[in-house]
Amino acid sequence: MTAGVRTIEVDEFLPHPARRVWRALVDPGELARWFVATDFRPEVGHHFTLDTGPWGATRCVVTAVEVERLLRYTWRNGPLDTVVTWRLVPEGTGTRVLLEHHGFDLDDPAQRRAFNGMGGGWRSAVLARLADHLAESGGPRT
Repeated sequence: MTAGVRTIEVDEFLPHPARRVWRALVDPGELARWFVATDFRPEVGHHFTLDTGPWGATRCVVTAVEVERLLRYTWRNGPLDTVVTWRLVPEGTGTRVLLEHHGFDLDDPAQRRAFNGMGGGWRSAVLARLADHLAESGGPRT
């Protein structure tokens, strides 16, 4: 990679406890409802696939798990060989979600296009769907 390596960063507050947000991030059934179909397990070294629809299968490996605090996995699809990190920080009665998608080589035109598209997509689509899923899942915010 070159000096053109970039990171997408998203900072979003969700009015739900970290344990509830965590469950939505790691339970395959929940992931299928708000994100994509997957065979994910929150175990370091677990290989899994994300069905990213028109963008094909994204192959991933879990590289770090700290229950209710941190989830990190590789993200490999086409020219992308990147890393996604989710950090959960309790804040009042909710959770600050810090998402980082790192490793885009902006000198590569395909990666630049992915970076530009995913930059807004993580916030406006993915985290918005997570927020909607948590709000619609009913019951207390636990």
